Amino acid sequence: MTKVEDARETRPSGDIVEEIRAWLKDNWDPDLTVAEWWERLGLAGWSAPSLPTHAFGRDLSRTDSLVVSREIAAFGALGPPGGLGLLLAAPTIASFGTPEQIDRYVRDIVTGQRGWCQLFSEPGAGSDLAGLTTRALKDGEEWVINGQKVWTSLGQAADLGMLLARTEPEVPKHQGISWMVLDMHQEGVEVRPLREMTGHALFNEVFIADARVPAEDVIGDVNNGWAVANATLAFERSGLGAGGGGAASSAAMPGTIAGHLSRRAGDFVSGRANRGGAGEEAAILQPMGTQMLLALARENGKDKDPVIRQGLAKLYTLGELGRFNAERMRAARAAGRDIPGLPNIAKLSMSDMMRLSRDLGMAIAGPAATLHAYTAEARPPLESLPQSMLVGAVTGMALYAQAPPIYGGTDQIQRNIIGERVLGLPKEPNNDRTAKFSELPKNG
Repeated sequence: MTKVEDARETRPSGDIVEEIRAWLKDNWDPDLTVAEWWERLGLAGWSAPSLPTHAFGRDLSRTDSLVVSREIAAFGALGPPGGLGLLLAAPTIASFGTPEQIDRYVRDIVTGQRGWCQLFSEPGAGSDLAGLTTRALKDGEEWVINGQKVWTSLGQAADLGMLLARTEPEVPKHQGISWMVLDMHQEGVEVRPLREMTGHALFNEVFIADARVPAEDVIGDVNNGWAVANATLAFERSGLGAGGGGAASSAAMPGTIAGHLSRRAGDFVSGRANRGGAGEEAAILQPMGTQMLLALARENGKDKDPVIRQGLAKLYTLGELGRFNAERMRAARAAGRDIPGLPNIAKLSMSDMMRLSRDLGMAIAGPAATLHAYTAEARPPLESLPQSMLVGAVTGMALYAQAPPIYGGTDQIQRNIIGERVLGLPKEPNNDRTAKFSELPKNG
C-alpha cells in the first residue's frame, strides 16, 4: 500500500468535515454563476473527492466522499455537477487516459463545463454488448463513425459521449472494440428522445452517420475498448448500486445545452430555479431514501404500521450494506486485490431497493399514489390537492422502478456474470472468443 493509499484509508472523517466546512465558509457565494462556483469546487478537488489527486480529486474513500457531499448540502451550497460525466467518464478517463486526456476532459467534468452520455447499447447489442456493430474506420488522423445507439441516458443534454465502436472486425469480437470520446454537437449525430410511461424522456436513441473522432480521443488504446468498457460498467454498477448515491446531487445540470452555467448558483439551492428537462428526469435515477419515505409515513400517520416500519428498516439496511460493500471494494483495490462479483451484487441490490422503494411509497401514499402528472401541464391540478408534495416522487418512482433491473446490464446478466466469473459455472458453448467477429452470426 502506498503512502497516499494509506493516508486515504486512515484519515479521520472528522478532519475532512473540518476542512470542507472551512473551505465552504471561505468560498461559497450564492451570487456566483453556476460555472464560477463549479470551477472553484472542482479545481479544489471537492466535486469528485474520490478521484485520484492527479485527476482533480482528493483520493478519498467512498465514505469520506459521501461525508463531503452531505456537508456541502448541509451548508446550503450548490452540490457538484451530476450526471454520467462524474459517475462514469471521469473515473474511466482517470484510470485509462493519458495526462493530456485527463486535463482535457476530467477538468471539464468536475467543473461542469461539459455534459456526458453513454453510447454503449445498440438495438442488436444490448444483452450482448460485445456484439456491437457501430463501425469506426480510420481516415488519416480521425475515425469515421457510423451506427446506431439506443437507451442513451441524458443524450439530449450531452456535449460529449462515451462511445464504443468496432475498430477491427477481423478479430474475435471482444478484441476489436475501442472506447472513444464523441462530440455530440457535430453533423452526423442525431438524438431522438424515447418517451417513457413516466411521461419523461430520460432515454434516447442516437443515430451516427459519418461523424468523426480525432485519433487522440481514443481512451485506453485502439482495440482495447472492452477492458475500458468493463471498467466503465463496474463504475456504473457500483455507483448505481446500493449505497452509491450522494446527498448533494445538484439541481443544476452540467454542460452547454441545459443553459444553467450562466445562472446564479444560489437560485438552484433555494429551489427558485425551474429544473425541468433532463435535470428533473435525472432525479429519479436513485431509489427514494429511507428518510424521505419516513417523512411521508409520519405525515400520513403510517409510521406506526409494523409492516411499513419493517420495510423502512429493510430499505435502510440494504443501503448500509451497499455502503459497506463499496468501502470493502475500495480497500481491496487500494491493497492491490479485488472482490469478484461485488459490483454486480451492488447492481442487483439497487434493483431490489428500487422495487422496495416503489412498494413502500405506494403503500404509504395510499390512493393518491394512483395519480400521476405525465406532462408539465398536468402538474398544477395535482399540486393543488391537499397531499404531500412527496407523492409525486412516489408515483414517478413507481412507474420508473421497472427500468433499473434492465439498464446498466439486466439483473439476469448480473447473475450470469456472478455464476460464470465468480462461482465458476460453465458458459454456454460458443466460439466467440476465437472466431473473427465478421464470421459470427449477428444479433437482431
